[in-house]
Amino acid sequence: MRIQIQKNADAYEVMAKVSNLLKSLDAEKEYTIEIKEDKQKRSLNANNYFWALCDKLAEKLNIASTDIYRDLIKNIGGNNVILCLKKEAVDKFCKSWRSRGKGWVTEVSDSKLDGCKIVTAYYGSSTYDTAQMSRLIELVIQECKQQDIETWTPEQLARLCEEWKSNQ
Repeated sequence: MRIQIQKNADAYEVMAKVSNLLKSLDAEKEYTIEIKEDKQKRSLNANNYFWALCDKLAEKLNIASTDIYRDLIKNIGGNNVILCLKKEAVDKFCKSWRSRGKGWVTEVSDSKLDGCKIVTAYYGSSTYDTAQMSRLIELVIQECKQQDIETWTPEQLARLCEEWKSNQ
């Protein structure tokens, strides 16, 4: 079930909606309540185009498309967090981070602090805003052009971006 609450909603209106929802629930079941910002999903066409290009690259280079995706993720900027962790916590953290999806990538490097490692944790593209996803698509297009793989014309890309922006 979903309750949509407007930015400046009246507190009483919100409480009434929540109360009505709670009354409708089965008393024999347990529930989890999650509150999150309502965001439009990016255009499926943009996502599909990105993966189509990854697949073409994968075929040409004989590399898994998920490996291409993970490499591109690391190069778009503004999509990571850098952490200093105790050595014994690194493996567990990295495993947990990567379990979120194909693009949730980690890189581990040495720290100047004894007993610590530096972990760069990259967010997967499912969390990207329009600018980040545009950079990711641009990167895969550049890679395709280097391999003489046909990509859409600038006009087709502009239409895709406009459609995507209107869905944001």
